[in-house]
Amino acid sequence: MPTAADLLARIHSLADPPRAVAVARFFQTGPGQYGEGDQFLGLPMPQQRQLARKFRGLPMAEVEQLVQNPWHDCRSVGLIIWTLQFAKAGPAGRQAVYERYLQNRGFINNWDLVDITCPTIVGGYLLMQDRAPLYELAAENHLWSQRMSIVSTLAFIRQGQFADTFALAEQLLSYPHDLIHKATGWMLREVGKRNEDALEEFLADHAPQMPRTMLRYAIEKLPAARRQYHLQTTKKTR
Repeated sequence: MPTAADLLARIHSLADPPRAVAVARFFQTGPGQYGEGDQFLGLPMPQQRQLARKFRGLPMAEVEQLVQNPWHDCRSVGLIIWTLQFAKAGPAGRQAVYERYLQNRGFINNWDLVDITCPTIVGGYLLMQDRAPLYELAAENHLWSQRMSIVSTLAFIRQGQFADTFALAEQLLSYPHDLIHKATGWMLREVGKRNEDALEEFLADHAPQMPRTMLRYAIEKLPAARRQYHLQTTKKTR
């Protein structure tokens, strides 16, 4: 039976150092940046997904070894395996993946790791559960937990459920980090793609208080005239 050690060896054998340098720069790993100190091997995402599918049968404890690995690519592959396992699991299995995922959120420390996993695992699990954990994540003094809270609502948005996205967006309006502004605007845009009137109602109440980046992301798919209206109106109120 394949082990975590087998998968780690395979990942390292595919390392691409020149690409790793460029990826590390993209994910802002320099001193004082949001990804400070993170290490990359340079595997492209299609390669990571291929490896995850091949090793999707690894026991949860074995996958956790990858999730806690110092190399970003290894954490990514491990987290993708958990999304695959979650999708095929029954209720008890889904709960186990969800709980282990949140226990390891200290290792889920960049926006790509959050975005490729939490809609499936966190949002997917809470779709039929109390949504209170999302508000607890949003209240934490931890950038990636805050991003998890709003991006997880993509699972609800896909089911036509917008209330939690709006409530969390309102909670996150005053949060200072650009990566929270982008994530919140992205989720609002996803709402607007499905229900433009719902998004417009939210904007009518909150656009003047929204950070500019959040607003621009939120209105990106609106008709040009509506985009200009919101940009001009909020400019006048600031």
